[in-house]
Amino acid sequence: MTVHFHEEDLPAGVLEGSGALAVDTETMGLVTHRDRLCVVQIGDGLGDEHLVRFSPGSTYEAPNLTALLADESRVKLYHYARFDLAAIQYYLGVTAGPVFCTKIASKLVRTYTDRHGLKNLVSELLNGEMSKQQQSSDWGGPDLSEAQREYAASDVRFLHALRDELTVRLKREGRMELAQACFDFLPTRAMLDIAGWENRDIFSHNEGFYA
Repeated sequence: MTVHFHEEDLPAGVLEGSGALAVDTETMGLVTHRDRLCVVQIGDGLGDEHLVRFSPGSTYEAPNLTALLADESRVKLYHYARFDLAAIQYYLGVTAGPVFCTKIASKLVRTYTDRHGLKNLVSELLNGEMSKQQQSSDWGGPDLSEAQREYAASDVRFLHALRDELTVRLKREGRMELAQACFDFLPTRAMLDIAGWENRDIFSHNEGFYA
């Protein structure tokens, strides 16, 4: 298992194939317009993970990475896809789908708990361990530490196995079609977030705020 580090784009030919791609992002914070995209992590589940770092002032012209993310023939696996899709759309200009979100899948089938974090899923479903120590670290610095690189890689390392286990449970509970409908809506949900409706439920009967 190797973590490959790249600046501004993936090398040509990396991750070619037809299988699902695990994807995650690291940003300067949780406000997409304000907090720039710093790192995109991506892996095909075959043992290696690739990290693409974007420097301050980046033009985000990453043709090899964006081609992979925009490839509609390859499912993209996320944990909390709503956030990552918005960051990728806003900074890289592509819709990174089709989508499978392990957080939504977990909420649909693990109704016996309110613990749906990635660390919780890896522990319960895969009997694995992962550290979240670097979760709140500075991803915009000139260098990423080995601890940061390992943390970033681990965020995509388990997504293929989690997708497989959660799919079994979704089918067992008769909720696969409902989950797929949620996944299909997520790119639109991300676009609503970008457009300013992140905290307003446009499906609610309540008229809410005018702004």
